[in-house]
Amino acid sequence: MKQILTILISTLFVYTIIPTLMIRIFGIGVYKKGTNEQPIALTFDDGPDPEYTPLLLDLLKKHNIKATFFVLGRKAEKYPDLIKRMYSEGHLVGIHNYLHWSNALMSPKKVREQVDNTANVIDRIIGERRTFYYRPPWGVINLFDFFLMRQYRMILWSVIVGDWKSSGGKRKIKQRLLSKLKGGAVIVLHDSGQTFGADRDAPAYMLEALNEFITEALYTGYCFQRVDEKMAA
Repeated sequence: MKQILTILISTLFVYTIIPTLMIRIFGIGVYKKGTNEQPIALTFDDGPDPEYTPLLLDLLKKHNIKATFFVLGRKAEKYPDLIKRMYSEGHLVGIHNYLHWSNALMSPKKVREQVDNTANVIDRIIGERRTFYYRPPWGVINLFDFFLMRQYRMILWSVIVGDWKSSGGKRKIKQRLLSKLKGGAVIVLHDSGQTFGADRDAPAYMLEALNEFITEALYTGYCFQRVDEKMAA
């Protein structure tokens, strides 16, 4: 029994823990942030959400900001009009798996199916092949996900503020965003509270905080840009 447990732990380290540390700590093969002189990238995971994503798109439009959305394939199929709106309003639409499953718990083949299926869903909705950017749920990968980088550019983040929880409300999120405000940052937020571990009403507080954060960031001279535009620059 002890030998079996040792094998399982060793396999887990090789399959997912070490690869995840390589991208999360050392940034190997992924894009996490730009230089201090570059604009900030706002990125949003777990949508589209029929309640909160339209409000988020309204907010971004009000401030004339283009952002990056990492969407779930099943939700994209369910709410194609929101994907069309993201695209038509100039936002980048990327992949966040078909379902919000961790890559650590899936086989390499299953992960590939999740990513490819979501890319196909998005491309059918927007009418052209443009989906090349991928963020794995929770920023967790397995060893074979490095092969995905031949076709998809993996995007992580440099700023995360725990906006999927309601505790602390708008104030907590805004304070954390402002405390980490820095040129070149890639900020991850969430426009849906339906993911495991999230609070359903959490995006409402995120939207309130984001509106004030954007106003203050713009006032102090920062600007915002899509992830692909930052990478190209």
